[in-house]
Amino acid sequence: MGHLNVGYYVAKAMEGLAGLAAELGLGRAFAAEASATLIVREQYIRFRREARPNAPLAMTAAVLGMGESDARLLMVLRHGSGELAACFQMVVEHATAREGRVFPWSDRVRTRADALRGEAPADGAPRSITLEPVETQASLARANALGLACTARGAVLSQHCDPFGRMRTEGFMQRLSDATFPHLFARTGRPEHDEGGANPGGAALEYRLIHHAWPRAGDRVELRSGVGGGDAKFQRLFHWMLDPATGRPWATGTAISVALDLEARKIITMSDEELARVREAWIPELGL
Repeated sequence: MGHLNVGYYVAKAMEGLAGLAAELGLGRAFAAEASATLIVREQYIRFRREARPNAPLAMTAAVLGMGESDARLLMVLRHGSGELAACFQMVVEHATAREGRVFPWSDRVRTRADALRGEAPADGAPRSITLEPVETQASLARANALGLACTARGAVLSQHCDPFGRMRTEGFMQRLSDATFPHLFARTGRPEHDEGGANPGGAALEYRLIHHAWPRAGDRVELRSGVGGGDAKFQRLFHWMLDPATGRPWATGTAISVALDLEARKIITMSDEELARVREAWIPELGL
């Protein structure tokens, strides 16, 4: 596509999370010998301006809110010009590193968090995706009933895991990215080259990812994907990463996706005919 893909952004956000954890007094939270860590339960990402090769980028972070054992954290990625590249909100839980047992923050961490409070920039706030709590509808049985396409199938290997044996957080996004092009759009359709010679690719404007459980080395994963709706400019994609052994979800995600003219770097608006063609594959009942 000529730009850094979404898996890269999440990997960088995880580096930012390690930095923020250190500022909170949890400097070795992601080291192999850690007794406590931060487990990501949810991510929201607003992509604002694509990062092309060799682009200088810088990240800052803050605390948006803190509960008894959880917190909503902010990472802001900017270009060298100061323009916003992407804005991340992560919901994390304070937990034992290997067992994942949740326990309260210490007073020391809370004091540091108060000094790191911040707000999301207005142009990085959610636009087309709500952050309201959801009760997932994802399961293998539901995926089969809806006719969701299988866009990836595989296993988690040891090199895919963090020091505590769980699949790395960015691994989910990387698999979604690989599945969307070409597997999902090969089934649902996307804008073709128009008469003006547009060279179509794709880009995500927003993403919300929810982690329900964490696969470990040896666990299998199956990705089911579909389109829940949209209009002439965007499509709302849904991905369910399922455990084929139990039928339960490992993670679910939704994205606002657009077709992109790779030469002009502009969003392509589908014609009425194209929109009617791709709409045939939409599944309005889809959700997280």
